[in-house]
Amino acid sequence: MTTLNTNNNATSTATIEEHQAKLAKQDVKFVFAQFTDIHGAAKGKLIPLKHLDDIVYPGAGFSGPSIWGTGLPRTGPRSEYYGRADLSTLQSMPWLPGYARVVLDGHVAGQPFEVCPRQILRKQVERLTARGWTLNAGLEPEFFLLQDKDGKIDSEAGDTLEKPSYDTKSLLRRTRFLEKLTASLDACGLGVFQIDHEDASGQFEVNYKYADALKAADNFMLFKMAAHHIAEEEGMIFSMMPKPFADRPGSGLHFHLSIADADGNLIFGSAKDKTDDQRGLGLSTIAYQFMAGLLQHAPALTALCAPTVNSYKRLMCGESLSGTSWAPAFIGFGDNNRTTVARVVYQRIEWRLPDSSANPYLALAGVIAAGLDGIERELDPGQPINRDIYEMTASERDELGLKILPQNLGIAADALKQDQILTSALGKNFVHEFVSLKSAEWMEYSQHVSNWESSRYMTKF
Repeated sequence: MTTLNTNNNATSTATIEEHQAKLAKQDVKFVFAQFTDIHGAAKGKLIPLKHLDDIVYPGAGFSGPSIWGTGLPRTGPRSEYYGRADLSTLQSMPWLPGYARVVLDGHVAGQPFEVCPRQILRKQVERLTARGWTLNAGLEPEFFLLQDKDGKIDSEAGDTLEKPSYDTKSLLRRTRFLEKLTASLDACGLGVFQIDHEDASGQFEVNYKYADALKAADNFMLFKMAAHHIAEEEGMIFSMMPKPFADRPGSGLHFHLSIADADGNLIFGSAKDKTDDQRGLGLSTIAYQFMAGLLQHAPALTALCAPTVNSYKRLMCGESLSGTSWAPAFIGFGDNNRTTVARVVYQRIEWRLPDSSANPYLALAGVIAAGLDGIERELDPGQPINRDIYEMTASERDELGLKILPQNLGIAADALKQDQILTSALGKNFVHEFVSLKSAEWMEYSQHVSNWESSRYMTKF
């Protein structure tokens, strides 16, 4: 009987043979050993079920320098990236009969790899665990369902309402995809409870149960894998590009955050006598301090939560071409205020900064590090903003001290580089690799000459 190697950080009490027998009964023949690269893309390899023990220890081997953001050399013992299976994540993929998926933790030279996104999140989760706390996170993915019409990628022809939010007709035309996706996610334990058409043509949102931070990130990656595959089967394109169309709202990935103690009591909830909640928003002192940390580090967190050049078309300060914007541009919080970067609702914090391109492990790790800094330094978030920020004048925003989020990837990457607290928490090597990649991406974009520039300036002067 094979037991788990003690060098593996997997959390499963079943033996490998028991896992294999269970999956064999489900006709599983291959396991997709999956990790997430620095950009948030699912990567991995297929392993025959009978070789499951190999990817528990020593792990599935990958060429380190072939993976984005590792910074690993091409030769020597540190050139090999080993992904060790966390068997608590092992489960069949209902949308792909005969296949299962297990999540890998990165190891290099026999040690947890400090630039592996999942290991980075693990480290921050351990800081919470030391306090007896669990961060619960509900991630709300928004996405586009598109199709290729003779080389032009757009939403289906009937999805053209001027105000498409909650459009019943377009929603029901996508039921084949949505039913397959829901059934698959439910079979994996995610518990889908709400689906709606969002505020852009072709845009949808699927809500499923919250989970602890690590599982929430794992679940989000599972959601993306399922959605991509099912969309392809249905002849559609699933896109989590933050802002694919200039005249439509972009796709967010809002985080609903709360902390519970070892007994499941809500740490973020205010005391019954409310003496610790002078602002009257139903939050505890710890919750306000956590939120203050998020606001304090918001410029640096922007790089992790909005990690692409395109992300800043969503976060851009100014009038939306569609007439509506649900994306935050200013750093503040408010009572059920969707125009602030942090929205307080139902004794939890909705962190509205992330978009759909965010790596969930890195974004959540940054959130925990920033929040704990707020708690450790007892930071104060100030007073809530309970007005529509978009309707304020610039002078009114200045009077309230509302600062703007970074307005491009270059500024955001530099903010992360300069943030010593987040750099220390997340790791200098990781921040160096991440900032280098994102700064290069911004530079490449800045040197690109677009069609807009050519049509505007070619014959103007």
